[in-house]
Amino acid sequence: MGKPYSVLVVDDHPLLRRGICQLITSDSDFTLFGEAGSGLDALSAIEESEPDIVLLDLNMKGMTGLDTLNSLRQEGVTSRIVILTVSDAKQDVIRLIRAGADGYLLKDTEPDLLLEKLKKAMLGHRVMSESVENYLYELKDASDEFDWLDNLTPRELQILQLVAQGKSNRTLSEHLHISEGTVKVHVKNLLRKANAKSRTEMAVRYLKH
Repeated sequence: MGKPYSVLVVDDHPLLRRGICQLITSDSDFTLFGEAGSGLDALSAIEESEPDIVLLDLNMKGMTGLDTLNSLRQEGVTSRIVILTVSDAKQDVIRLIRAGADGYLLKDTEPDLLLEKLKKAMLGHRVMSESVENYLYELKDASDEFDWLDNLTPRELQILQLVAQGKSNRTLSEHLHISEGTVKVHVKNLLRKANAKSRTEMAVRYLKH
């Protein structure tokens, strides 16, 4: 994924959405993949191909940002998904990061800082607004080490069980009658949800439960 990074802007406020799109296109490191006014529009926008980044509003009518995030991850979308919202509520931050968001930024972020954070997200960093960053420590200290298991789809859980048995991607692909590419996407999503750096670390955490 080289530059420019493609961005899909999902927000149900037309005026705000237009402003964000203009900001994105003002920086040559980014290109506008498209814009969507609802979660359903976002899902249909990426049926054919994925953007590098999905910039997702949280409080949308109908399908919320959390619903949209869950649907995108269940579809196996590997784009960086960064939440852009007015909500600095602790439970929102923790819920969204647990569900697989790659960042949580507030709408009062300075435009230049927003662009900088999106570039960091593309380098693999989790990007957070300063005022909500501390909530992540609580996330790490959460007493239930196995909350991430509750966020897995049935297919992900099935793949996790096979990974824990030491099965390779090729074996998984043959066993489940899906392509190796699809297996890789599932494993990638599993690693993100488990907050694990390797298959081994993830397997060990799963077997401990």
